[in-house]
Amino acid sequence: MIIKASASLRNDYTAISNLAKETKEPIYITKNGEGDLVLMSIEAFEKREQMLKLREKVLQAEQERLDGVETLSIAEVRKRLRERVNGV
Repeated sequence: MIIKASASLRNDYTAISNLAKETKEPIYITKNGEGDLVLMSIEAFEKREQMLKLREKVLQAEQERLDGVETLSIAEVRKRLRERVNGV
């Protein structure tokens, strides 16, 4: 865990920015000794968002499976895809 004071962000933004990009980890910023915010590179943020969206889809699919929603076999999906491609 990387923790920096808000003063270091204010006084040496470039170093904090480089640290976030190099480590690809969130940097916790404190203000008056208390947690205030978290800083991360755009690349790390976007990767995290993609992972969260994927997890949400997996959880939704698992819930649908548990609820007994009808599923398709791989062969059926391939067949339907071929039908769509050929129908276009």
